[in-house]
Amino acid sequence: MNFELSEEQLAVRDAARDFAQNVLKPGVIERDREQKFPAEEIKQLGELGFLGMMVDPKYGGGGMDTISYVLAMEEISKVDASTSVVMSVNNSLVCWGLEKFGNEEQKQKYLVPLAKGEKIGAFCLSEPEAGSDATSQRTTAIDMGDHYLLNGTKNWITNGGSASTYLVMAQTDAAKGHKGINCLIVEKGMPGFVVGAKEDKLGIR
Repeated sequence: MNFELSEEQLAVRDAARDFAQNVLKPGVIERDREQKFPAEEIKQLGELGFLGMMVDPKYGGGGMDTISYVLAMEEISKVDASTSVVMSVNNSLVCWGLEKFGNEEQKQKYLVPLAKGEKIGAFCLSEPEAGSDATSQRTTAIDMGDHYLLNGTKNWITNGGSASTYLVMAQTDAAKGHKGINCLIVEKGMPGFVVGAKEDKLGIR
């Protein structure tokens, strides 16, 4: 078995390394000190194809393998952990979830712009009282027929203030335990949607 990296994988690694060193590194300390979201840098990452790396090309992604994705993540993380987390959430949680479980209409409407880097996604699981324990969450979603009525509070949400599409985990049937948990797509600006104050953290701001 050949464990050497392919030319394509090496090219992806080198492109990510160049971006990290030449684009991310110059302002990384300032962004961390000022708790500034790397909006322009994320936009450039999207233009380079790093926000939907493993998504099928028919949905605007790069169709790359896991090794290529890991290599890119490694290079970005070496320089700017905050940007790497934004990249990871969009790729691993949001795009992956939509591609695997979304219907065709949802993929066209949400996955395509996310994979192309035109928009950013967020994955909303953690809560003030439950942390990331999904079965203990208090967020609920009631089926109203043509829509769900979603109630709850999420925190520690990566991309929370900058995303346009949110995958929100909620209890739709508490009696079923973990089998009663579902994921809902929420768009920024929907009635009742509010983004709270940014938390003051020690890192990955």
